[in-house]
Amino acid sequence: MTDFITVADVDALLGPDWAGTGDEVLAVTMANAWLTAKIMRPVPSPTPNEVKLAGAQVAKLAAAGGLFADQDREVISTSVTAGPVTTAKTFAKGSKQVSAAESFALALLVPWTKRSGTMMLKRV
Repeated sequence: MTDFITVADVDALLGPDWAGTGDEVLAVTMANAWLTAKIMRPVPSPTPNEVKLAGAQVAKLAAAGGLFADQDREVISTSVTAGPVTTAKTFAKGSKQVSAAESFALALLVPWTKRSGTMMLKRV
C-alpha cells in the first residue's frame, strides 16, 4: 500500500475536526488503501493536490464509517409463483451505493485511474 496522504495533510485540507469521533489514523490508513486500489498509473512525487484532496474526502468518509461498509445487494429480478409457493431473486454481483464523497474522490482521480494509451504486443 502506498501512503498518498497523512493525518497532517487531511488536517490541513479539512481542518482539525474532520474525523469527528472517528479514529483519524485508521481513517487515513483506509483512505490510503482505497487510493492504492483505485490508482492505476504512477503518481508523481510530491503527491499532487488532487490526489491529496481525494484522499482527504475518502478519509472523512472512512472516519464516519461510510468507507468499506457493508454492501447492499442490488436485485436484478424476482419471480413469484402462487401455486405451491415459490420465490426467487437474482442479485447483481458486487453492487453497492456510492456516496457523494466517494464519487467526488473518483472524479479527482481520473488522470490516475484511466490506463494510459495503447500497449503494443510483439509475438516472439
